[in-house]
Order: sequence, then structure tokens, then C-alpha cells
Amino acid sequence: MIIEKRSIPVCIILAIITCGIYALFWEYKLLDSLYRANERPSSAGTDVLLSIVTCGLYGLYMLYKAGKMESDVLVRYGMPNRDDSVLYLILGFIGLGLISFCILQNNLNSMADTVNSSYYDSSDRPLQ
Repeated sequence: MIIEKRSIPVCIILAIITCGIYALFWEYKLLDSLYRANERPSSAGTDVLLSIVTCGLYGLYMLYKAGKMESDVLVRYGMPNRDDSVLYLILGFIGLGLISFCILQNNLNSMADTVNSSYYDSSDRPLQ
């Protein structure tokens, strides 16, 4: 599966319970899904690591980049285009990056069926 649907309330609860550790994993999975949906080599691990090393500064850029990659996925699969990259950046800048993750996950959940069905055939194997 290219884009996995996730329960947003569960992700929020896990991020709070684990003091943000699950949020890093969630960030990785969001970015990895976007890279795979855009058919690009995934550098999600590097993005998360740079976000940690730069004390969140790279994370702001990553939120902006995630919005642009989301827009690219919408165009690639013929869905109505929207660009939330500035919204993600502003939310991250004022300390509400978790809200950006929620909005991004909601958008990925809504486009998952279209993206996944175009990637897999009826036998649930990737198309060659």
C-alpha cells in the first residue's frame, strides 16, 4: 500500500502518551507515503533526523515541502488540486505542527483509495 490510512485521534493520543516520540514516527510515515505516492526515492528518515538535529528549523521546511508534495500527488492522480503548504508552515511556526500532521493525515486518508487503487491490480500486487 502506498498510502496507509491512520486514525487521527489514535495518532494524537499516542503522540501525547509517548511525549512526542510517536509524533516523530508519524512524521516519518507521512513523508514516506508522500515520497512513494510521488514515485520518488524516500528520504523521510533523513528529513526526520535533520528536523531533530536542527531543533525543528528543518521541520518547518519539511512541513512546507510536505504540502508541495501533497499537491503534486493530487495533480498526478487527477484529483482537485489544493496547496496547503503555507498553512502547514504557519501552523508549524506558531507551534502547532501536530495540527499540520492531522490535516495532512486527513488529506492522505481521503486520497488513499484513489492512489492505492491505481497502483495495485485486482490481485493486490503492484503493477509492473
